[in-house]
Amino acid sequence: MKIIKQIGIIFTVCWLSQVIAEFLPFEFPASVIGMVFLFLCLLTGILKIEHIQEKSDFLLGNMAFFFVPAGVSIMNYFDLLKNNGVKLAVICVVSTVITFAVTAFSVTFTMKLMNRRKK
Repeated sequence: MKIIKQIGIIFTVCWLSQVIAEFLPFEFPASVIGMVFLFLCLLTGILKIEHIQEKSDFLLGNMAFFFVPAGVSIMNYFDLLKNNGVKLAVICVVSTVITFAVTAFSVTFTMKLMNRRKK
């Protein structure tokens, strides 16, 4: 019964986020709305971690399973990927390097700010 309650809570949050996304005057992903809504519910104490702990652990433990359909559907565009493979590889490498650099800069900057604050 506990698992059914946890599934119900998670599906309710997902459903509410879909409803909110439909009424917004601009496009915004319902999944992001759902994460923010769940975070706010946990932050305010409306929900407690125990209310969703088991089901969340299960979903996180099996997350790779949910990416299988996306990976399989990439094969529908194999010819497109084959023709633009070098371009895509360059874009991936460059964006990864930029992401690493920005992350390193952000961490360094944050550490400097924290050290200044301590003094």
